[in-house]
Amino acid sequence: MSDILSRLHALVDAYPTLVRVVIAAVVARVVYARFFTVKGSLGRMRGPKFQSLLRGTPDRTIVSCTLEWQKIYGRTFKVHHHFLTPQLFTTDLTALHHVISRDDIYQKAAPIRWGLTQLLGRGLLALEGEEHARLRKIMSPAFSPSQIRLLVPLFFDKSLELVSFWSALPTSSSSKEGWIETDVLKGLRGVTLDIIGLAGFGYDFRALQGGGQTTLGKAFYQMFQSPKARNVTPWTFLRARFPVLRLLFPQKRVNESRQAMELIGMELLQDAKNAYSDAENDSAGADGSAARRDLLSLLVQSNLAEDESARLADDVVVAQIPTFFIAGHETTSTAVSWALYALASYPDVQRTLRAELNTLGTDQPTFEALNALTYLDAVVRESMRLFSAVAFTNRVAVEDDVVPLAKGHEWVDQDGKLWDSILVKKGQMIYVPVAAVNRDREIWGEDADEFRPERWTTIPAGANAIPGVYSHLFTFLGGPHNCIGWRFSVAETKSLIFTLIRAFEFALPEGMTPDDVVRASNAAVQRPVLKGREKEGNQLPMRMRRVRE
Repeated sequence: MSDILSRLHALVDAYPTLVRVVIAAVVARVVYARFFTVKGSLGRMRGPKFQSLLRGTPDRTIVSCTLEWQKIYGRTFKVHHHFLTPQLFTTDLTALHHVISRDDIYQKAAPIRWGLTQLLGRGLLALEGEEHARLRKIMSPAFSPSQIRLLVPLFFDKSLELVSFWSALPTSSSSKEGWIETDVLKGLRGVTLDIIGLAGFGYDFRALQGGGQTTLGKAFYQMFQSPKARNVTPWTFLRARFPVLRLLFPQKRVNESRQAMELIGMELLQDAKNAYSDAENDSAGADGSAARRDLLSLLVQSNLAEDESARLADDVVVAQIPTFFIAGHETTSTAVSWALYALASYPDVQRTLRAELNTLGTDQPTFEALNALTYLDAVVRESMRLFSAVAFTNRVAVEDDVVPLAKGHEWVDQDGKLWDSILVKKGQMIYVPVAAVNRDREIWGEDADEFRPERWTTIPAGANAIPGVYSHLFTFLGGPHNCIGWRFSVAETKSLIFTLIRAFEFALPEGMTPDDVVRASNAAVQRPVLKGREKEGNQLPMRMRRVRE
């Protein structure tokens, strides 16, 4: 077997493009035979034509064309995934509530779970069923409101460190008014990496000072931030779906990074166990004051409190470290970047927000005082509504099902017949449109694409039906698989915006308009890029200057 693999690897190394073309042709034929004859409601459903054999209907096209397509096909129609795989698209809230609530029927597809396992091991995001429920139960105390309250001082400490870092940057040579120009996304990635390192597992990345060039920092970069890691391509889809391709084209860098992460993770786990044991033996441990409060330590405490037969294995606990990383770093740095972009684009909103924040006479308010700032809450909600860090997700049916629709949202088949439910067959995919729900004009009005925090003063009645864990928003999903770190992300986002807006005035660079900043395509997380300069990677250049006292 090893000799055969060696020969195959030699062939791949010699003719990589030819081998990929041949494999793609064979796989395309298999996929065509498997998926082109569509059963259930999808077989009768209308929808836009696919744009290519490889990409079907690209995700960026779906996000941008939803409103136009809804005018033609209604709220429920068919789109195509890679290699013409049909998938159900719906913005009907009754249907979406059914799909995300019934995790016994609708789960992440096996290829997607494999891809997540490659990155996370047996992390929470990669699991389904009873194993997911058991792990989530043990992890939940680490993300409780009482735990987040204890982490808020750390959020502010690091936010103030970012203020000092940016304040030390040289002013623009062409500016006579003290403006500093920098890529705010880079700084936000650094500070959120430092925060999740310390709050998540007691690890100091020192990202703001040195770019996060620790061993674990480098491993995280290769796993989540490198250009190859960020993009989702048809080739990603093929490798996930067809195991033989994983043997022919192993991801050496990812495998090496994951092994490094697992090795360091085991050391962090042992440190957390030792700290827990010391706290138990210490006289101060009786009230928990000697115990570490990072998320990994709390997970260790929760796990050890379980019956021995129900405890998680060490490798499963370690696999949650990259899950913490995703929950507290990538999505949060992206969310804060988009919030600053919106505030720079709407200076009046920025000034109104700053006036509210300055009513507090401290740089480090309590968790309760932070949450009592109503306009800050509205700004954060509006930013997360308009700029969902994750624009969509997918589910696949593991058995046949009938999905209900809200009254008045019937779908029309190819013969013009109305249907008030959707017959989903086992194996069919469902596109869950997070961004489309958050921008739905039927819910939010004709100005749904505008940044207007005041809309949260009187929340539209239609938003009550959005099945999200963070009220009236679909950003963190809902149901059993809602984002476990949503409270962490919201509190961290509020802390950063509170600190940065009190310290700086933000504006777009001279000559740049809001339309010059767009969302990255072919990426799981919708980071900002510059139109026409996408090859330069994710960035958000911005001007800032210290607020005059």
